[in-house]
Amino acid sequence: MGIQVMVLTNDKWCVLGCSSQFALRSYLYLLFHEIVGRPASWLFSEDKVRVFYAVRFFLGLLSVLTDTVLVVALSRKYGKRLATYALAMLCLTSGCFFASTSFLPSSFSMYAISLASGLFLLDKPAAAISVAVIGVILGWPFSILAFLPVTLYSLSRKFKEAFISAAVTSIILLALSIVTDFYYYGKWTSSVLNLLIYNVAGGGESHLYGTEGPLYYLRNGFNNFNFCFVLALLFLGILPIAKKKYAPDLLIVISPIYIWLGFMSLQPHKEERFLYPIYPLICVAASAVIESFPDFFRSKYNPYDRSIIVTVAKVMRPVVLSLILYASHARTFSLINGYSAPLEVYKILEHHDAENNSVLCIGSEWHRFPSSFFIPDYVGQVQWIDDGFRGLLPFPFNSTLGGTAAAPPYFNDKNMASDKQYLHDVVACTFLVELQLKRPYLTRGSDLSTWEPIAALPYLDRELSPALYRSFFIPYLWQEKNVFGMYKLLKRRTT
Repeated sequence: MGIQVMVLTNDKWCVLGCSSQFALRSYLYLLFHEIVGRPASWLFSEDKVRVFYAVRFFLGLLSVLTDTVLVVALSRKYGKRLATYALAMLCLTSGCFFASTSFLPSSFSMYAISLASGLFLLDKPAAAISVAVIGVILGWPFSILAFLPVTLYSLSRKFKEAFISAAVTSIILLALSIVTDFYYYGKWTSSVLNLLIYNVAGGGESHLYGTEGPLYYLRNGFNNFNFCFVLALLFLGILPIAKKKYAPDLLIVISPIYIWLGFMSLQPHKEERFLYPIYPLICVAASAVIESFPDFFRSKYNPYDRSIIVTVAKVMRPVVLSLILYASHARTFSLINGYSAPLEVYKILEHHDAENNSVLCIGSEWHRFPSSFFIPDYVGQVQWIDDGFRGLLPFPFNSTLGGTAAAPPYFNDKNMASDKQYLHDVVACTFLVELQLKRPYLTRGSDLSTWEPIAALPYLDRELSPALYRSFFIPYLWQEKNVFGMYKLLKRRTT
């Protein structure tokens, strides 16, 4: 959330990870984004929203470059048809579309997975293992599981070359990370190691932020990749037929799908972003299955079989790809039109006149706060108000406590709510952001004698809308079948 703007603007937030007591956040990862963020903040000093989108554009470009290497490698090793299918899905599936520009360590690991997999298929094991190290140390340490197959096989191919490459990259990156952490935390520590120890030791009480059943990622995978996800899971099933084509290299590249899904499904706290590292591999696996359709019916003794059923299987390849891309477009359209209200509402703040040092208050919608990039200068404070959430929320960064080296007393290693995180005097709120749904209870903003609506945009009600129609945009039926609430920006009336 707010930590992402900490090194770019004066609007600062601090979460548990940036407390020097725990030192869980890698400042090296944040500083990497200054490559674009710092020049953009100079260029657009009067418009922080443009800085936000400049960083997103940079992340999207990184995704394009790493995916390009992967597609080129697929083309050279398995042919242009498979590579073309993979390219189409990498560009247009809903999951990749949104993950590619997300400012998250898991997205960075996704870029590294694409690049490492491509280099591995191009028979560059030393380069592949170095990229894997970068994805783990600079990106998301837990993604080490997703990099294991490529790493181990690279070592088995050219042990000395790959080992030296991995060791040198690890030493350099860890040294840079530790020195950067020392500069910001004011003590010698390793945020990479701290994060691993903290989570392996069971810290965090992550269940406070919600738990899901073991099938969550299967449902989520289908929503974001539709039939592409189903085909990707079937990759192991086609190996007996396509073993000569895809084993062992492509199997090594795709195997993290099963490892990562299995591991993540065992964790009680689940989030969509946790699957980001394997998103490109889902597209590759599905492409391999589609490309192999004719092999299901072709005689192993006659590779040039041109029977009717083989011809039909060939025709089905573009048909299935088109179905996947259409469903992906329907999913993307539904997400953009159903859930974009928070971003749009916060943008309206910039164009509204108000007194300096105004207070913007947010209750249960804290998790959709887009970041301080969207908060205009006349808003002096963003405050949370208690709507029943019992987890720890970000605090405004307080430079008087010691800057980034501070260890504020209100943070705790169990992520339990602090009494100080909420604004108890709601009368101090100038603005209020809330989601009003069709429920039997009233919200704060329903009191029109106190609050004046400034902006109200429709927001898809997940609980009251049918799963099929809310997940995918179906022309004429999407708006008719779904139920919508109103995402509102309200201002306190003056007396």
